[in-house]
Amino acid sequence: MSEVRLTIDGSEVVAAEGMTLLDAARTVGIEIPTLCHHDKLEPYGGCRICTVEVEAWGRTKYVVGCVYPVEADIVVRTRSEKIDQIRKTILELMLAHAPDSHDLAEMAKEYKADPGKYRRESSFCIHCGLCVRYCDEIKGKNAVTFVDQGASREISFIPEIAAKECWDCKECFPLCPTSALQAAYVLARSFEDVG
Repeated sequence: MSEVRLTIDGSEVVAAEGMTLLDAARTVGIEIPTLCHHDKLEPYGGCRICTVEVEAWGRTKYVVGCVYPVEADIVVRTRSEKIDQIRKTILELMLAHAPDSHDLAEMAKEYKADPGKYRRESSFCIHCGLCVRYCDEIKGKNAVTFVDQGASREISFIPEIAAKECWDCKECFPLCPTSALQAAYVLARSFEDVG
């Protein structure tokens, strides 16, 4: 596999072709924040918190670092006023859904995000997809899935599968940055007990 040379935050980085910007940055100790990324899962790009600035051939664009592949001779900035503003807005929108998330609260402090900026829509899920993807890609069980679309999109356990698989597993629970998964599971169990 050939090597790609690029610049990240002023440092020259040599990355393997096919690596993402996130992985290339990590090889030189540059941390880019993520909420939907997990090393064992396929890149997803759902949370957008890893947005970075890429300058190439005289143009600047903002891309999602966990899915964007390295390219030769590009200049990447992981922090700037614009990037911080993008992350701040993303966090404020997420906090409207998961106001009690410890992970989001910590990031909100760093980016000076206002937890009360947007009206609360307490679904507690930020649609990171970690639980859905882990259950599918690692466990191969598909016991948890997304239902609905757009602003109504939520996670849901498939009762017939979850009743057999989840009770002894729960490996996806600690992945959830908002702890919404545990609540959804308890809710699914309570409906199952009533039915």
